Amino acid sequence: MTTYHLAQLNIATMRDSLESPVMADFVANLDRINYLAEAFPGFIWRLRDEEGDATAIRPFGDKVLVNLSVWQDVASLKEYAFKSAHVEIMKRRREWFERMQDAYAALWWVPQAHVPTVAEAAERLDFLRSNGPSQRAFNFSQAFPPPAAGQVA
Repeated sequence: MTTYHLAQLNIATMRDSLESPVMADFVANLDRINYLAEAFPGFIWRLRDEEGDATAIRPFGDKVLVNLSVWQDVASLKEYAFKSAHVEIMKRRREWFERMQDAYAALWWVPQAHVPTVAEAAERLDFLRSNGPSQRAFNFSQAFPPPAAGQVA
């Protein structure tokens, strides 16, 4: 059994404010999709404020939403992201979010009890953007296995 879990960050630049009609369907589906994630096999943790809202956390700028979570493994996250009701929202992302030129998602391994910080996640995304996929930060297309027990991720 691995001593690591998978951390993931993805960011998205909104086309308008969360209060706007443009973002209304996205906002209307947030709770449903977040509850789905939290109940999904392999889910461990997600970033949110004291009220349970992640949309208020904006370390990348006022228009950039952050999704930071921890999963049991790549397979669990992949199943949720690409084979659950989450897919219907992903298919509509261009309605709500700008197309990003750089990588907007990063995956990396964390020790089981570790809760990643936004600063850590930003560093992993920057590393992926600068260096491409590696054991330090990767994507679904080029995923890396967890480190061996005792190795640093």
